[in-house]
Amino acid sequence: MSGLAKSRLGKDRLGDARVRDVMSEKIVTISADERLSTVEDIMTLGQVRHMPVVRAGKLVGVVSERDLLRASLSNLSAFGNEQRRAFLQAVEIKRVMATPPIVIAADASVVEAAAMMADEKIGCLPVLDGDKLVGMLTETDILRYFASVAS
Repeated sequence: MSGLAKSRLGKDRLGDARVRDVMSEKIVTISADERLSTVEDIMTLGQVRHMPVVRAGKLVGVVSERDLLRASLSNLSAFGNEQRRAFLQAVEIKRVMATPPIVIAADASVVEAAAMMADEKIGCLPVLDGDKLVGMLTETDILRYFASVAS
């Protein structure tokens, strides 16, 4: 959680915080037409585990490390690193991304978001203000929030 988000929250009661108060606003999006190799490179270099997938500026899915791993394991268990990389360069993100994306509104409660993530067994939620993507809420963001409230 950023210092700004922490100062906005203070010692809120558990259900008071809104998603916009704890989400990550600095997000990296990727086009549905990009290749899995690009996702892997960005995730490795940027230490990112989830990426919103966009087409014509609109959110159309989410791709995660888990999606990347699942695609690699199911297709490449008997191949070496060069063949794995060639495979990742050949596959478009839209073939493995989670769609439609499960999203949450910026003004929803953090408790509601945590329950949704647990119910859906997902590690992030793209955050929308209307139909505009404004952030990402991850498990780490939620854990940091609950830790700050508990301390």
